[in-house]
Amino acid sequence: MEGVHHVPDEGAAILASNHLSYADWLFMPLSLPRRVTFVAKAEYFTGTGVKGTLQRWFFTGAGQVPIDRSSGSAAAGAISTGLKILANGDLFGIYPEGTRSPDGRLYKGKTGVARMVLEAKVPLIPVAVIGTDEVAPPGKIFGRMAHPHVRFGQPMDFSRYEGMEDDRFILRSITDEIMYELMLLSGQEYVDVYASSLKDRVTQRAKGIGEGAAALASTAAHKLVPGSEGRAAGEHAEMSTVPSEDVETATS
Repeated sequence: MEGVHHVPDEGAAILASNHLSYADWLFMPLSLPRRVTFVAKAEYFTGTGVKGTLQRWFFTGAGQVPIDRSSGSAAAGAISTGLKILANGDLFGIYPEGTRSPDGRLYKGKTGVARMVLEAKVPLIPVAVIGTDEVAPPGKIFGRMAHPHVRFGQPMDFSRYEGMEDDRFILRSITDEIMYELMLLSGQEYVDVYASSLKDRVTQRAKGIGEGAAALASTAAHKLVPGSEGRAAGEHAEMSTVPSEDVETATS
């Protein structure tokens, strides 16, 4: 690990990190003598039975707290919860990307982190985790042996923007500045789109490919069954609503 001295020994601060793996929240706090608090879905703390009790015990012990949903919005709830943690003089960890990187690249940050730093008036420390996606790859339970690295950057001061937390252009500027610093610290390639939107597009495309393949298989099956030509023709007409590029992909 590098740059631990950039994290204050006491007092509130935001630790803004890139997000490669579900194990990030474990490796980054282990590098520090102070507790780092993250927010997690409220469902992790409200389960019943043995599983619910163990889950609540695990996430609480790991320094995570439930999102305050009183605002009706998960994003607003996360900001509200984070501000309460910072008001207590604690360290608050946040992933500006909003979700794990699907391919190891660094994606566009969401502006909630900028709003928090302006409202809380605390320093922001950029943090790069490196190699955690090898230990715990996305979509897999186990990875391979590796030595994750955590790199803390110099505190970033945005006091020059004080009072501008409602200006969306200022919020975007601050967020982009944070993401640029994370890019330098992590060495990742930067992509100027939201990781969540990319995941949505991949999911929709996979769904389209699946539907196209199913339609083709159904048509082929009916052609092999005597007397099914009429049904096959009708289903072929229905299949034509599937985007052509998905059909071509499904048959390639």
